[in-house]
Amino acid sequence: QVQLVESGGGLVQPGGSLRLSCAASVRIFRFITMAWYRQAPGKQRELVATIRSDGSTNYGDSVKGRFTISRDNAKNLVYLQMDSLKPEDTADYYCNANSPLLGTYWGQGTQVTVSS
Repeated sequence: QVQLVESGGGLVQPGGSLRLSCAASVRIFRFITMAWYRQAPGKQRELVATIRSDGSTNYGDSVKGRFTISRDNAKNLVYLQMDSLKPEDTADYYCNANSPLLGTYWGQGTQVTVSS
């Protein structure tokens, strides 16, 4: 069983920054691929960024160059640094953990609103 708890969402003006955090309650955290997804109202959930156990990362095309995913294996945390935010980044952001051994888990989500 893996529990994921996101934090750090909120309201920010266009061009601003936010950092999301996800705390994972699992002993083998460092071996698990972690990701952030987002879902805007009326749209499908989409992949934002992925970070694997070796630290390699992938980003969705819409966030490349603006968002950075990172992880702290000592603290069982994964972060999403979001810079140069745009109104179209407004969505609920979800932390995801994926392991061949444990399966796939989701956090409850944190809301990000980009508006002036």
